[in-house]
Amino acid sequence: MALIVLQQLSHAFGGPKLFEDASLQIKSGDRICLLGRNGAGKSTLLQIINGTLPHDEGNIIRQQGLKTALVPQEFPVDWSGTVRNFLQQSAPDAISLAQVISQLELDPEAGVNTLSGGIKRRVLLANALSHDPDLLLLDEPTNHLDIAAIQWLEDFLLRLRKTLIFISHDRAFVRKLGTRIVEVDRGKLQDYRCSYDQFLDRREEVLNAEEKEWARFDQKLAEEEIWIRKGIKARRTRNMGRVRDLLKMREERRQRRERTGNVKLQLETGQRSGQMVLEAENLKFSFPDGKQVIDNFSLRVMRGDRIGLIGPNGSGKSTLLKILTEELQPNSGTLRHGTNLQIAYFDQLRDQLDEEKSVKDNLSSDHDQVLINGKPRHIYGYLQDFLFTPDRARTPVKVLSGGEKNRLLLAKLFTRPANLLILDEPTNDLDMETLDLLEELLLDYQGTVLLVSHDRSFLDNVVTSSLIFDGSGTIEEFIGGYADWQQQRKKSAQPITNKPKPKTGRPRKLSFKEKRELEELPKRIDALETEQAELHETMADPNLYQQGDGAKIAGMQERLTVIEAELEQTYLRWEELEQIPE
Repeated sequence: MALIVLQQLSHAFGGPKLFEDASLQIKSGDRICLLGRNGAGKSTLLQIINGTLPHDEGNIIRQQGLKTALVPQEFPVDWSGTVRNFLQQSAPDAISLAQVISQLELDPEAGVNTLSGGIKRRVLLANALSHDPDLLLLDEPTNHLDIAAIQWLEDFLLRLRKTLIFISHDRAFVRKLGTRIVEVDRGKLQDYRCSYDQFLDRREEVLNAEEKEWARFDQKLAEEEIWIRKGIKARRTRNMGRVRDLLKMREERRQRRERTGNVKLQLETGQRSGQMVLEAENLKFSFPDGKQVIDNFSLRVMRGDRIGLIGPNGSGKSTLLKILTEELQPNSGTLRHGTNLQIAYFDQLRDQLDEEKSVKDNLSSDHDQVLINGKPRHIYGYLQDFLFTPDRARTPVKVLSGGEKNRLLLAKLFTRPANLLILDEPTNDLDMETLDLLEELLLDYQGTVLLVSHDRSFLDNVVTSSLIFDGSGTIEEFIGGYADWQQQRKKSAQPITNKPKPKTGRPRKLSFKEKRELEELPKRIDALETEQAELHETMADPNLYQQGDGAKIAGMQERLTVIEAELEQTYLRWEELEQIPE
């Protein structure tokens, strides 16, 4: 049975309708990811489902006694007091309060203003869970969290086994958590009962079919327009039913909601830099309170490198970028820039934007044109490449959404020729289509890139090497992106005691027990891989998600995780035994 049903829902804020005759069923056990362009109405839909925002038209049928709870995207502006004080406002029951504090590993006496972004997110989650909701709603829960906090949240929500609806543009998070994708697209809710990767393929098919259908419609409309404009003789004998059909077609074409265009990203590489872009030796930096974030760090960056900076919030990633751009001086060490260096810097705090000025004035205050790749372009035409209509371009920056501010900052950044791009969390608030385009741009870029991001998929798709910050000042360099670093870390974490210790004297040989183990390992691997393939096949079946058995689906996902870990250990053991002579 459905927990909640939306029937022909419509809602607007004075302009075009955010939703028009939108329908959706939410079943127990679903983990639904809401996707859509910035401004499509995803957050509004969560508020309507939660009951905190009334809808204009349509019906919402709720299961009797249904309890919902919303975890908002933003933290309260006037937050103060301790964690316990804040939670007591929602959970006066001491037993309930103790349970959520323990469940989310919180310090009840900590001041909320002193907490990191990840712990603040846990407090908001605890506040929602204190109501023991049947349906948990999460609005951009990974925003501004570091990777460790995101992974903790993933694992917690999987263990929680509650029905979820969440908004996220973090593809790795969606892949791990989502069992169903609902896209908010031009006022409708397109329901894809499948995984994220299957959704990408199916959506492409749907959009292609829509494009072909519209082309046929437009062709027929053009033919009818020619017919209606024929001479007097034809008009005297024309079929009035056909005229009425034409009028309906005109109205249908007028009301068609075109899909929002994609951002058009262009980047001027500027002059070719020297082969060596920058070189740092023995850098050290400590904050006035004594906390050391960079300890004896050396780095050489060559032309064409795309380097990702990975680590917890506050571990020194932004500080290192400021030192490398000479905005900040290290306590000790040397820094040398290469020749012909032109730097463009994307600031995660958006300090380069004047909140009181309009979008247009932030880009070019006194001029109607900007230079792009050496050619003049009208300012409004250029801003439309970043999805700002002329009306929106005249809007003050302070009323823009987070995604719009990031698009504006990219638009401003890309007006400058640069051969070294420094991007400090450029992926925050960007929708997935814009993320894909930014990835393609950086892959085609001929210059050098230094990139801070907590988006694991973005890092894996873009960077050639990674700097790993541990928070104590140590920074290590690894080849590849986040997944490559994780793989290398797993290999280096294998305990030395697991390796066979050669005895002095005669060479180490397989024992009778190890021989039997070696013979059984291929069978074990075969059985695990067979079970893994069967589970993947079962979970690829859309009917599984229509049945609404969330516990069964969660159990399958947990089993897959166990199988992958067992396979990795089994292969390592097989390789280990194979190296010992019989």
